[in-house]
Amino acid sequence: MATMRAARLNITERTLKVTDVPKPVPGRGQVLVRVRAAGVCLSDVHLIEGGLTPLHLREDAVTLGHEVAGEVEEIGPEVFGHQVGDRVALQAGEHDRRGRLLTRGVDYDGGWAEYTLAHEDTLVPIPADLPFEQAAIIPDAVSTPWAAVSVTGDVRAAEAVCVWGVGGLGAHAVQLLRMVGAAPIIAADPDESARERALEYGADEALDSTAPDFLTRVGQLTHGRGLDVAFDFAGVPIVREQAIRLLGEHGRLVLVGLTEKPLHVEDGIRFGYLRQRILGHYGSEAEHMVELMDLVRAGRLDFSRSISDTFTLEQAPEAVERLEKRVGSPVRLVLRP
Repeated sequence: MATMRAARLNITERTLKVTDVPKPVPGRGQVLVRVRAAGVCLSDVHLIEGGLTPLHLREDAVTLGHEVAGEVEEIGPEVFGHQVGDRVALQAGEHDRRGRLLTRGVDYDGGWAEYTLAHEDTLVPIPADLPFEQAAIIPDAVSTPWAAVSVTGDVRAAEAVCVWGVGGLGAHAVQLLRMVGAAPIIAADPDESARERALEYGADEALDSTAPDFLTRVGQLTHGRGLDVAFDFAGVPIVREQAIRLLGEHGRLVLVGLTEKPLHVEDGIRFGYLRQRILGHYGSEAEHMVELMDLVRAGRLDFSRSISDTFTLEQAPEAVERLEKRVGSPVRLVLRP
């Protein structure tokens, strides 16, 4: 039996180990993808630490990695839309026969491996000149904020927005908000390097959310009208409290960052009177990946500055530790199996 290397997480013990596993064989409607790049996300860190637990995993272990790009290596029966050698990125999840949303690298094996299986309808062709490292991060680090901006938040030109948490997803949210014409774009993060990055990605102002005058400064920047849309990419209760206080009339709070903590609305009368909304957000849909690839082809988006560093597959634990400790304030770390 042919084998391959894979970074596997034991969910019961919460231990990550790079080990030999059987090389998968594509079934009906599936392709085998030779992984060329796979992103390392804070969601992976949360899985390893125990903050997240798979809802639909059938076994005690899973190969991590929901951000994946590579080349089609082998085609299973009844696959008609792809050929061996195609350069593709994989959508971060799929729906099962019961309609449940399953996440790659969480509910089933992902791309922290030399090879991975994918249903053919989850493959998205990537431009010939787009490096695999950049293509790999699009399925989550870019498509999740894109869906949050374009659909859940429904951001329109000239709307005032604030992004809390300028990490891997938040930085791209700033970039995408700039593209759709939001103004002003305010970034909020206690990390100075993250604030500097926000300005590089297109924020009009980058503020320390822990500063005593933070709320006042946002009020000044929005000319007293408040925010049209607030994005929580941090998943921190105090962020959500700040965001609700800063929302203007018809303001929307979009919750992207993950936390099990309760959400508290201090002034329910004001919230109702101003007809504000709190909107949950998770991931993206298939069309968002396609849209982003089209935008890349058209030269509207550039992710060359988004790859902070690359690691071999054997260095997966090292990459996780670096992201967990935020060494160098990375946007995205990528594995090259």
